[in-house]
Amino acid sequence: MTTQDTPSYLGPASAVDSAPIPRDAPTPNAPPALGRLADESPDVMMLHTQDAYRMFVGRAADAATKAPAIPGGRRFAAMLKAIWYLSANDNPYADWLLIRVYQSLADIRSQMGQVIEAREAEFERLRRKGLALSVLASRSPVTVELGFRSPYGYATAEAIVEFDYHVRMVKTLVLKDRMSDEAGRADIRAVGRGLRALFLEPIRWERYLLREEMLPLSRRDFLPGADEAARQRVRAAVALFGEVPRKVFTGEEAPRHSQRRIT
Repeated sequence: MTTQDTPSYLGPASAVDSAPIPRDAPTPNAPPALGRLADESPDVMMLHTQDAYRMFVGRAADAATKAPAIPGGRRFAAMLKAIWYLSANDNPYADWLLIRVYQSLADIRSQMGQVIEAREAEFERLRRKGLALSVLASRSPVTVELGFRSPYGYATAEAIVEFDYHVRMVKTLVLKDRMSDEAGRADIRAVGRGLRALFLEPIRWERYLLREEMLPLSRRDFLPGADEAARQRVRAAVALFGEVPRKVFTGEEAPRHSQRRIT
């Protein structure tokens, strides 16, 4: 039997089947047009202590007393978002700062976590003896809407919440005679000092890396064939921040979150 003799099991083609498909018509298997992903509801952070709230919002400069501004977690998160966006330009200094700052934040959170675990273990020992203590909480905690646009903002918020719980725990121990007033103040002050020092670190980097003449800085500027403007950017960056570690420059060591395109 020849090909022409092969019987058809599909039947004769209908007018619809034989009609040409317009070029702009969607193919039968084309995926539907989906909207952009977005939060179903606002992300919020609940704080119980003034210490944690001030740590988040910082302090504005006071011209009358000449008190300088103190950046808080909110300003810190905004600076990291700007540097995170800058990493999309293959900027090795943006990557380096993100690595450094995130590691420092992780270290502080780890230290707080260890202290909190020790305090919770102390509460558990007391409970086994018959004394059940509850951790202090605000009768009217503050709810802060976050709306961050970078992962680093949420890492910052989690650190603030952990600091808030740490403060609550310490104040509980002081009130219930498990710690002296002075020891409690020193404990809160030590952790707060570490966070404030970290919140200051990105300021100098942001100030210089976001200058108009430094915005194009990228790994291409370090190549032998780079033009004079690129070489000037490299010299300025090295003078301000030092040499980028080799592992960071090659990408062997990368930020936890980056906009850099990996090809």
